[in-house]
Amino acid sequence: MYKQANVIIWMLILIITSIWGYSWVMMKASLSFMGPFTFSAFRFGIGAVTLLLIVLIWKVKLPPKEQWKHLIVVGVLQTTIVFLLVMYGLRFVDAGKSSIILYTMPIWSSILAAKFLGETLTKKKWVGLLIGMLGLFMVIGWDFFSEQRMNVIFGEILIVISAVSWAASNVYYRKKLEGLSKLQVSAFQMLFGTVGITVAASIMEWGEPIHWNGELISYILFTGVLASALCFTAWFIILSRIDMVTATLSTLLVPVFGLFFSLLLLDEIITTNIIYGSILIIVGIIICVGTGPMSKGSVPSSH
Repeated sequence: MYKQANVIIWMLILIITSIWGYSWVMMKASLSFMGPFTFSAFRFGIGAVTLLLIVLIWKVKLPPKEQWKHLIVVGVLQTTIVFLLVMYGLRFVDAGKSSIILYTMPIWSSILAAKFLGETLTKKKWVGLLIGMLGLFMVIGWDFFSEQRMNVIFGEILIVISAVSWAASNVYYRKKLEGLSKLQVSAFQMLFGTVGITVAASIMEWGEPIHWNGELISYILFTGVLASALCFTAWFIILSRIDMVTATLSTLLVPVFGLFFSLLLLDEIITTNIIYGSILIIVGIIICVGTGPMSKGSVPSSH
């Protein structure tokens, strides 16, 4: 019975991470129909409403009022900044490469945790960080020497900043909100983060045409309801059954699926430096996450 339960959990993990990986294809494809900020506003607006309905159905209590300001900060760092920059960066950078760059987040989390949480960077963690940084250099640094267009490099820098912002939200969560349930934090940070995205979309993309059709609506519903809310909720159930280190490492399947679906559906070119760099990043993250407490305290995200 226990073995059967483990098989079901790992099947769920594969389904969820493949959906999150596939979302990168849809995020990239959506840019043909509407602006990047507008898409994010629709996606996370629907996602936030769905998550809040789940909170209501499960009768999860509202967060204490004194914690709302911290939830706003996490929402801005985790949802507003990350997805404004990621979606804008996707205008110039391939979806597969973007997913790899964003998932360097655990590396930045380790660095910020050492600075702001007083965590020790052991020799093993330093090795992991150096390996991960070498991988990141192989993925994007190569472009500086290969006559790559400047807008591509600009997009890659935006996604690196997104990864740092995601890491900062994790550190802030551990410092201010660790007492709250992750479902509470996720639902309300998404709500507040969506407000920020909507404001940005209204300022930057007001009056821009939206080409509504069935394809675009499917992208919004898939990424908003399925990837951002329902998979999110299923992920919390999984977190109650497995340890956080295993859960954190299993999310590394997301950029792997992102690369696979981008190659299969978008005909993106996966170069050898992206493959080798991705391997180094994943190895570096495994070393970092497996050797410190940072793995126990991160805000799950449907990237």
